[in-house]
Amino acid sequence: MKISSTRRRTSGGLLGASVLALTAFFSAPAHAAAQDTSCGVLAPGASATAQAAVDAACSQIGVWYSWGGGHGATPGATYGYYDGSDPDSLHDNERKGFDCSGLMRYAYWRATGRDLLNGTADDQFHSSQASARFSAGQGTAPLVPGDLMFWGNGHIHHVAMYLGNGQMVEAYESGTHIRVTPVRTGGDYAGAIRVNGSGTPTPPPANGGTTFETWGTGVRTHSTPSVRSAVVDTFAGPTQVSVQCQQHAETVTAEGYTNDIWSKLADGSWMTNIYIKGPASLPGIPDCGGSSTPPPSGGSTPFQTWGTGVRTHSEPNVNAGVVDYFAQPTTVNVVCQAHAQEVTADGYTNDAWAKLTDGSWLTNIYVKGPAWLPGVPTC
Repeated sequence: MKISSTRRRTSGGLLGASVLALTAFFSAPAHAAAQDTSCGVLAPGASATAQAAVDAACSQIGVWYSWGGGHGATPGATYGYYDGSDPDSLHDNERKGFDCSGLMRYAYWRATGRDLLNGTADDQFHSSQASARFSAGQGTAPLVPGDLMFWGNGHIHHVAMYLGNGQMVEAYESGTHIRVTPVRTGGDYAGAIRVNGSGTPTPPPANGGTTFETWGTGVRTHSTPSVRSAVVDTFAGPTQVSVQCQQHAETVTAEGYTNDIWSKLADGSWMTNIYIKGPASLPGIPDCGGSSTPPPSGGSTPFQTWGTGVRTHSEPNVNAGVVDYFAQPTTVNVVCQAHAQEVTADGYTNDAWAKLTDGSWLTNIYVKGPAWLPGVPTC
């Protein structure tokens, strides 16, 4: 799961019955003390929803950090994955817990009954559920308990929850447990958001189409699918847009991404897909008729994935480096397939892996179709 490239991580799973017993024996007094004296609403000003979110996050003090933990179909602790680089993460698949964004997702789900923050720390930073935003330069002065604090230059890699009185609760890194710690506003601290206290999602736009969320700030829409055409609208922050259709047009490079696909919105304006959350070609959106979609590259065959938080790896092995992370189902182009490491996930066991056009590998478990994909050659 490509939660970050240099993210913070915290541990969150139990290694088995014996470890569970030892953990209960050795850490129960400290766990209780931490909850009673350290973790909670430590300043006034928070909404009832934010206070409930703080309580939910604090209820997980002492739980393992687990990389990818908390990103199951329903918010809550899950077993994680090896992140591909940190030796402390090698046992995250045995630890049931949360990574940093998984904990924030769970806390606000408990507080609102809605899955408002499903996604990575970067997704949460750009969430349309933010009712207020605070820059890094503002420090903690404007923050109230329940506000989410973020770290990262360009791409956000870590999130924690402010408690008040200069304290925060976070899932920090593999090998540690969810904890309370003094806030850190130096280094690559990027700012904070206040989550919509009502828990009510922003209503979708009118005029039909399919609703998608944007990300980024100062994003423009244009009169034609070209950055050189007239500006129709500017989005100061993330918002929801209604996409009617999409087509290949001017190639755009921005924020480290390159894409030639543009979406036509309900008001007739155009927006590069770079700033729309999702894969480069939005799923379920028809072509506007202005272009023909090019065939998959490298002699590959397109397939749909399923599941959330699906990772691709540098080798056909779940312990190999993570190359990409699919928050939601998407289309992948498969070049060939091979028998390699046997994987058990979501009730399936399979040793077949698909090699994608970018050279990464994906277990066939998360590719829609039979265990061995039809029409795809052996690598």
